Amino acid sequence: MRSGNNIIPAGVWQAYGLRATDFVVSPISTGHINATYKLVGRPGYVLQQVNTAVFSNPDIIASNLEAARLHLRQHAPDYLFLAPLATRTGEMFWREQAGVWRLFPLLEDSITVNEVATVEEAFDAAAAFGRLTRLLSNADVAQFRPVIERFHDLAWRYEQLQQALEQTSLALKREAAAAIAQAQEFSFLVARYQQQAGSGGWPLRIMHNDTKINNLLLHEQTRKPIAVIDLDTLMPGYFLYDVGDLLRTVAPPVSEEERATAKVVVRQEFAQAVINGYQSEMGNVLTAAERESMALAGPMLAYMMAIRFLADYLRGNTYYHISYADQNLARAQNQLKLVGEFLK
Repeated sequence: MRSGNNIIPAGVWQAYGLRATDFVVSPISTGHINATYKLVGRPGYVLQQVNTAVFSNPDIIASNLEAARLHLRQHAPDYLFLAPLATRTGEMFWREQAGVWRLFPLLEDSITVNEVATVEEAFDAAAAFGRLTRLLSNADVAQFRPVIERFHDLAWRYEQLQQALEQTSLALKREAAAAIAQAQEFSFLVARYQQQAGSGGWPLRIMHNDTKINNLLLHEQTRKPIAVIDLDTLMPGYFLYDVGDLLRTVAPPVSEEERATAKVVVRQEFAQAVINGYQSEMGNVLTAAERESMALAGPMLAYMMAIRFLADYLRGNTYYHISYADQNLARAQNQLKLVGEFLK
């Protein structure tokens, strides 16, 4: 077979005992953080170069995944947990000066999608992420470390917005004046977050922390979930992180890139399907405080993304990739509109 091995360092092939000439290599472009390649052969694989600018300590990822793998092997041996394959020397990653690489098995007849097409798919997606958390609910949280500190901490994200406001230019403040005012109007969500997070009613759980639909492998024919993927942010967190991210990405009919905010609405049947799907797996595990806070998950995560986009715009677009000058402002306006729709 021919190969695109000029993209991939020779050491990668050697590390896993593979021959470049046995595979056809093609990039997978759905992810935004890591560089991912499909290796078509017999068998096939998925190869990924870890973005160490975002994940500065891959050893924490490796440690968390190993703790999850061992727990699931003991308590849920039939669960398909797609951890990276070991190198010939037994490592989870192959490291070189230019990067960190890892290899996964390629599951035949599996696909990823970027949009939820039906209410049933919304239910199934939420159930799939909920099942992973349920199966890890008896794991020792102390064995897992934060991959990115305070990743979904709403109070910290609000602090970052305040810092950006203090340091930005008057011109950017004027451009973003309406969004800034709206962000301040919704700041009561920060106080609610701090109250609940500090009360103990939300226990720390092992969460996926990035519950987009394209982080599920679906069966090509049935579109039913096969496996949860993109486990880099598998770490301690609160239940609303996963539920909220699903709600903010599944409930609207348009993505966070939509500039026409009139199109940003909440499809109640999709939102309810997410909640029902998650509770179908986690209903007996959630505390009373978690169940009572379920309605806050969507607005809180949409608000967190809104103020992250807004802060990045005010800083001069230093974090999120943009393709036009005010894209982060447009994203912030999109998510702020969604917050309002959730709170109606």
